[in-house]
Amino acid sequence: MATFKDFETPVFTQLTSAIRALAMDMVQQAGSGHPGMPMGMAEIAEVLWNHHLRHNPANPHWPDRDRFVLSNGHGSVLLYALLHLSGYDLPIEELKRFRQLHSKTPGHPEVGLTPGVETTTGPLGQGLANGVGMALAERLLAQEFNRPAHAIVDHHTYVFLGDGCLMEGISHEACSLAGTLGLGKLICFYDDNNISIDGHVEGWFTDDTPKRFDAYGWHVVPNVDGHDPEALQAAIAAAKAVTDKPSLLCCKTVIGMGAATKAGTSKVHGEALGAAEIAATRPHIGWQHGPFEIPPEVYTAWDARQRGAELEAAWNQKFAAYQAAYPNEAAEFQRRIKSELPTGWQQHVAGLIDQIQAKGESVATRKASQNAIEGLAPLLPELLGGSADLTGSNLTNWSGSKLVSKQAAGNYISYGVREFGMAAMMNGMALHGGFIPYGGTFLMFSEYARNALRMAALMKIRSIFVFTHDSIGLGEDGPTHQGVEQVATLRLVPNLDLWRPCDTLESGVAWVAAIERQDGPTALVFSRQSLPFQPRDAATRDQIKRGGYVLAEAQGTLQAVILATGSEVSLAIAAQQALAQQGIAVRVVSMPSTNVFDRQDQAYKDAVLPRGVPRVAVEAGVSDIWRKYVLDGAVVGIDSFGESAPAGELFKHFGFTVENVVKAVKSVLG
Repeated sequence: MATFKDFETPVFTQLTSAIRALAMDMVQQAGSGHPGMPMGMAEIAEVLWNHHLRHNPANPHWPDRDRFVLSNGHGSVLLYALLHLSGYDLPIEELKRFRQLHSKTPGHPEVGLTPGVETTTGPLGQGLANGVGMALAERLLAQEFNRPAHAIVDHHTYVFLGDGCLMEGISHEACSLAGTLGLGKLICFYDDNNISIDGHVEGWFTDDTPKRFDAYGWHVVPNVDGHDPEALQAAIAAAKAVTDKPSLLCCKTVIGMGAATKAGTSKVHGEALGAAEIAATRPHIGWQHGPFEIPPEVYTAWDARQRGAELEAAWNQKFAAYQAAYPNEAAEFQRRIKSELPTGWQQHVAGLIDQIQAKGESVATRKASQNAIEGLAPLLPELLGGSADLTGSNLTNWSGSKLVSKQAAGNYISYGVREFGMAAMMNGMALHGGFIPYGGTFLMFSEYARNALRMAALMKIRSIFVFTHDSIGLGEDGPTHQGVEQVATLRLVPNLDLWRPCDTLESGVAWVAAIERQDGPTALVFSRQSLPFQPRDAATRDQIKRGGYVLAEAQGTLQAVILATGSEVSLAIAAQQALAQQGIAVRVVSMPSTNVFDRQDQAYKDAVLPRGVPRVAVEAGVSDIWRKYVLDGAVVGIDSFGESAPAGELFKHFGFTVENVVKAVKSVLG
């Protein structure tokens, strides 16, 4: 274990001391935060940001900028200090408001809130996986658009990470695949300081990290003195020279380096240093300025605006030459980077929906999903698919799918059994730009990927998560694989739209909605078993996109409403017919997306679900989610785990029968 005495005290320059001072001051003023990592990584940050990182503070969205990811996001004050000092629109007043309501300096970095932040980080390991996705997006775009003497896509992805990131299992998922794919533009800096919240890590983390990453197929530079600028320069140069492997620079550091008495201890990890320690630290690091005071010469030395403008101007010239030589490719690149849908999109979609309606196929909705992809993907080269080792079951591939490998470009990724890694990598691709990523697994295994789904929703990015084999309809695999609570809980994630279609037409509409959505992710939930096509008129068809609609109107004076989704819609239709024979007029409402339906105006919602009319909801999942729709009505659901048996037997066993739905309707009629 490296300790403070194993390092020579670095030469505290004004550039690195500015980082350390801001880190101390921000956390002290907020009364909470993590100063240790920023102080320990100050030299690494200075060397990277001032000598290697290609970025333009005046335009944080310049397409060919390097991407910088702070995977150990608890050290957010490091990133805020770097953004402020180098010239981003992040004034010192925002640093003074660290962790305060509505500031641009929240406790962990948030993309879309703070200029220059590339991804929201904090849940450890996910930033690293996002970085893998970004690096893969860069390579695939380069392979698609670059031409001889015209390299318009040519940038690196840099990731800072700590011990905690490497303890998380997602680091194995993502880094193993990064090595297999040979992502040579990915360079990661491991802050090896041997400290976590509970203290020295030797009691719970003794991995030989260099050997681990060497086994993944990475280029590894071990034992880099993280406080020696020359050693860091050499390590980065070596990493850049290796173009067929991602690189890990194992940087030995002292957490809280520079702190007068607390450096090298867990006391600097996640709490303010305290006024006395800060007062003693300022002269120790050669910083003679008060809190949040940065002298002009330090600002000048850090200012990256002129260099950034020159870098972007040079790229603009390069792109102009590319545009002259390859005008069609240049226009397509610009469209993709702007996240614009192609010309003729609406007409194409209308034609596809017409075709689906005309065919009227009764197939499993996972097959309907594949058919929708087949119909949409030829117009969307940015659609980047994949599956976590379940392609043949998820049906996420299509006739134009080409497998991505270390040797070949493509548009389809075999992620292996890495659900969490897949979802987090997809988020990185969506953040990078140029792609609409989608990836599939069984609905049950959304549990493995859950936090990445939440992060996609928090970041409001267009990741599309395909979940097949929903509910007890999975059948013989049994309760370990039967999702009964997943649909309900996913509906509760803010800003995540979930669709559970009942047939081919709803599946097509759901896919279009997911692709057209620019402000958040979508979960598409599909069946294993075949489901009957539901006939509709043109007006009814147009209402599917509203999330809930009247699929089958009551024949006579309306007495009750049955709401259903997915495989249970056909059950609701059969119950409606049985009730009609008994003189009971019932409306069937299909609600493929409760999230979208909830956003409709009240007049529309009241038209679909008239007030005062008794309601029954039917879904092969937990019942509680439906209480807000049925009010004092009834729910035919499943509030236990499933069983192992053929799907047909299970639906009967758990009460998903015409007779039971009819009984439920009669119970609410009194």
